Amino acid sequence: MIFRPTNPISHRLARLAFALACLSAPIVAIAGPLHHYLGVDRELALNVFRFGFYIAAASIALALATILPTRPGDRRRGFVAAVLALVIGVAAAWAPLAWLMHAYRAPDLTDITTDTENPPKLVVTLQLRRGATNAPAYPGHAAAELQHAIYPDLTPIRLNVPPAEAFRRVERVAAALGWQVVARVPAEGRLEAVATSPWFGFHDDIVVRIRRDGASSSRVDIRSKSRTGTSDLGVNAERIRTFARLLLAER
Repeated sequence: MIFRPTNPISHRLARLAFALACLSAPIVAIAGPLHHYLGVDRELALNVFRFGFYIAAASIALALATILPTRPGDRRRGFVAAVLALVIGVAAAWAPLAWLMHAYRAPDLTDITTDTENPPKLVVTLQLRRGATNAPAYPGHAAAELQHAIYPDLTPIRLNVPPAEAFRRVERVAAALGWQVVARVPAEGRLEAVATSPWFGFHDDIVVRIRRDGASSSRVDIRSKSRTGTSDLGVNAERIRTFARLLLAER
């Protein structure tokens, strides 16, 4: 059905909604590369991300106001533009909305480890943290208590192989996960790496420590620490879970 011109105001609103939706999509899309590839400040890039969401939300509201009739039989001009605005606006708003909701629920943790009493120490990765806003030291007892309450499943990984074999397995898993390995020290049972998020390019530093645990078995501890931000949105905990799962499956 073709919607005939009946309301010039609704037509203008539909066109405005479409323009805002088309504007919001590239703003949301460019926020990550601004930080990742151009080195724009993290908070500024996140503000661009939020701004894109606000524009998308405005386009959705205007589109709905244009599409929905105010009284029976009322037909709105600009129906196609409003529908397109709604589709584009929802698509543009989805990623930042999911991120904002996740950020709201996530705990204020940026340093996660399987050994909160004696976390693996940053050595080589410590030198890579110049400009990081998060201090390299483990945040202490309060962070440990919060981690145990929220992520009780993150415990040391035990393998029924000697440390040398455990180290080789750790190397294979690190490669499979795409980490940038920056230090391999088999004599100390230490592997260090950097994980980079694909869109925003945020860097997290990783230390894996392998120790003998009995005559022919090993204990593996891992620490994953974000360089910036007040919350890692659960990324470090999920990284440790994935690492543990793949390591236990490694043969």
